[in-house]
Amino acid sequence: MSVTVTPATAAGRPEGEEVVTGGGQRGSTAMSGHGLTPWLFLAPYLVLFLAFVVAPAIYGIWISLHDWDYTLPGKPFVGLDNYTNLFDSSSLASDRFWGSMKATAIFTVMSVPLLLVVPLAVALAMNQKFRGRNLFRAIYFAPYVLGVAVVAVVWRFLLDNNIGLVNHYLGLVGLPDDIAWTTSVPAAWFALVGVTVWWTLGFNAVIYLAGLQDIPQELYEAAEVDGATSWQRFRHVTLPGLRPVTMFVTMVTIIASANMFGQSYLMTKGSPGTETRTAIYQIAETGLKQYQMGSAAAMSYVLTIVLVLLSLVVFWLFRERKDA
Repeated sequence: MSVTVTPATAAGRPEGEEVVTGGGQRGSTAMSGHGLTPWLFLAPYLVLFLAFVVAPAIYGIWISLHDWDYTLPGKPFVGLDNYTNLFDSSSLASDRFWGSMKATAIFTVMSVPLLLVVPLAVALAMNQKFRGRNLFRAIYFAPYVLGVAVVAVVWRFLLDNNIGLVNHYLGLVGLPDDIAWTTSVPAAWFALVGVTVWWTLGFNAVIYLAGLQDIPQELYEAAEVDGATSWQRFRHVTLPGLRPVTMFVTMVTIIASANMFGQSYLMTKGSPGTETRTAIYQIAETGLKQYQMGSAAAMSYVLTIVLVLLSLVVFWLFRERKDA
């Protein structure tokens, strides 16, 4: 190890500090210490992640390969039978599962566009400067802090076709006042989607608002100087600036919609029949009520694969496109 102290370095450093050159052992020790520090900070999260995410996921795969009835001691290994049954048209499990996947698809297709467009409109309004803006933001975000049980039970009474206030006020304005919002389709779908949008749009709006405030104001000023209209500024400045945020919101919304359970379970009970019984509802029914945990686990992983494929499609749609 060599120690070199020059007038220039001595003038710019505290008295007594050494300048170490030559790649001595002190430098390598410091580097190894700095390399270990991030892992020490990550350790609590990694322990929880391994214990509550990775381990249950692996255990779930093991369960899906067995005829797993947790009320019985014997749980015979069946290989991929639980998966093949889901793709066998003559199987009762297949009929129920794909019926629930259809219900999930209907809900997702109906809710995701609304949960992308409506929160964006709210965020654009909240981004303007006007008196009472903070109150306006709080009002739109407030429903999101409520639990799904509170939201579903309250709206179940409001949408009751006999005593609900929704039908009452519809009758006051001359519209049909006997709509079975929770026991008929498509009314049940409109009820589920409408309640979900009202409940969760605040979260997406806040994310959009953060993205809007991150777009440089100079871009809007330059576009205005060039004579761009409000629509042109929105199309060529706002939307491109929100690309990463929109991708995140789209991904989160699709996953949340595909995992919808509480609203259907508490508001419609999956009725009429099983029309509004979503995939998560069916998985819970199969595993917890029918004690077929192996089949329920297989359903879960098929749903996971579908969501992974949808995620890849979303990433592809929002990829950066380079002009040729």
